[in-house]
Amino acid sequence: MNHPPRRPPSGTEYTAEHIQVLEGLEAVRRRPSMYIGTVGSKGLHHLIYEVVDNAVDEALAGYCTEINVLLNKDGSCTVTDNGRGIPVGIHPKAKRPAVEVALTVLHAGGKFDGQAYKVSGGLHGVGVSVVNALSEWLKVVVDIDGGRYEQTYARGVVKTPLKRTGDSNRTGTTITFKPDPQIFEETTFNYDVVVQRLREIAFLTRGLRITLLDEDGRRESLFHYEGGIVSFVEVLNKNKDPLHSPPIEISAERDGQSIEVAMQYTTTYTETVLSFANTIATREGGTHEAGLKMALTRVVNDYARKAGILKENEANLSGEDIREGLTAVLSVKLANPQFEGQTKTKLGNNETRGIVDSVVGEGLASFLEENPSIARRVVEKAVTAARAREAARKARELTRRKNALEITALPGKLTDCAIRDPALAELFLVEGDSAGGSAKQGRDRRIQAILPLRGKIINVEKARMDKILANAEVRTIITAIGTGIGEEFSLERARYHKIIIMTDADVDGSHIRTLLLTFFYRYMEKLIEAGYVYIAQPPLYLVRKGKEERYLHTDEELEATLAELGRQGVSVQRFKGLGEMNPEQLWDTTMNPEHRTLQRVELVDAIAADEIFTILMGDKVEPRREFIESNAHQVRNLDTVG
Repeated sequence: MNHPPRRPPSGTEYTAEHIQVLEGLEAVRRRPSMYIGTVGSKGLHHLIYEVVDNAVDEALAGYCTEINVLLNKDGSCTVTDNGRGIPVGIHPKAKRPAVEVALTVLHAGGKFDGQAYKVSGGLHGVGVSVVNALSEWLKVVVDIDGGRYEQTYARGVVKTPLKRTGDSNRTGTTITFKPDPQIFEETTFNYDVVVQRLREIAFLTRGLRITLLDEDGRRESLFHYEGGIVSFVEVLNKNKDPLHSPPIEISAERDGQSIEVAMQYTTTYTETVLSFANTIATREGGTHEAGLKMALTRVVNDYARKAGILKENEANLSGEDIREGLTAVLSVKLANPQFEGQTKTKLGNNETRGIVDSVVGEGLASFLEENPSIARRVVEKAVTAARAREAARKARELTRRKNALEITALPGKLTDCAIRDPALAELFLVEGDSAGGSAKQGRDRRIQAILPLRGKIINVEKARMDKILANAEVRTIITAIGTGIGEEFSLERARYHKIIIMTDADVDGSHIRTLLLTFFYRYMEKLIEAGYVYIAQPPLYLVRKGKEERYLHTDEELEATLAELGRQGVSVQRFKGLGEMNPEQLWDTTMNPEHRTLQRVELVDAIAADEIFTILMGDKVEPRREFIESNAHQVRNLDTVG
């Protein structure tokens, strides 16, 4: 990949003087979680994002057009960009090459003075030096000023001096690093996790070309979207029915901040609002998202009044009503983002709220005035949502009762546990009264609560809140968990930190599991994000030979066991459902914390999860048929995706 050197715009030179030293690297290896949030999977992948974000900053500054990410067979990762290249000149204060300072000194970089970079996503307060500190080894290659320069490090310490290894007709930086097994619980990168972040970046950086290659799994992905966030919204809605097309696009630069919004209404009943600041996903929202929601609520209500759709004696539409069926992507870029929390999940810049409110308000008001037929469809959908919300109010009251035992009057009885510490308490959602009876007898009464479910809960993908809350099983679940639902949801009120879906291993059991997962994803997503939702793994078979008994979960395990034991004198019992197990068997195989296998539901890729739930549980038949035809031969746990 050879690219001619690019000439930077005048007055924006990137030289050794731009690398500012703020403090040393000492504490990173001692307390890595302070810098990357966790030493688990999220922290591991954060290393890639930190290096990629540096390359993205070059793209945002107008110098980089391509980023290549390679997951190598040896467990290392290589990130290559065609930006300007990290400066290799001697740093005036440190008296060392600037690239070495950037890689070995915490808070050293070209993003603090606001000259080399006007907007930065990679500035996490830590930078690539933390990646170096937490890597078993790291190698940097810089192509700059007609030459190629290389340097190697081990656990943040320089191993070889920076040296010129040859000539080069390109510019850019290549960093290869291998996560340190002394630091991380696991050191294997997950291709699907990396895909999600790279796809987001490509959507948010119009025209940037990003490739991902997994050497071991032989998978490759290319992300390149000239449509930017409009393409993002179209991809999110590809299996939904839009109320209008194309998406509404609003963008402006104001007070040094760049605001971009793309939004499109669909016939669905849930909202999808994704916000970003300097390409960083702000999953907890923040001031920019608050500004968007304020503008939406104000402008749609104003239009509804002017158009006579809302009468004088009628109350304003709520924000929740107006956002029903909305898919929106909001991207802001600003010079000094203030992120709340170590992992950048919430934007705190107060001035951004007003700027987004103003930009979106003006743009949306103009759009509605110029497109009255679309405006009427949007407002009428919100009015219908408001009526449904009022109808749901009484049903919602049933979920607010303080005493969980009051739900015993509803179908499905909660048998609670004795302990009152949510961190130690478990709630089993069990399919059917028969299995529920076995679970109640076999459980650990101190920490395990049982809630049998009669039949299938409502498909929340096809229903508004009033219909959802009219479903007795849903009300029972909400009350038992204690968090509330929708905008009233509060994770702090969760009565159990393990909510375990325990259904039969047949088609009906899979359907019930999928319905429950759809409900949790659409209305209690924070339970999944907090790691509170699990799927029990009951065995399919009991194999006996003499006095030996083995419980097996898959056909493959059965074949292997039969081959090992021989078929003579072996009996095989296949469990058709949980109800076929006696309390002792259910406890030993599925409920005993010392022996059971639980599958935690994790939201690895929000976009893919949204798409799959829409396909599997939504109104459109054709995408579902195509999905099943494409995946039926290889997917065993289709319902656990996401």
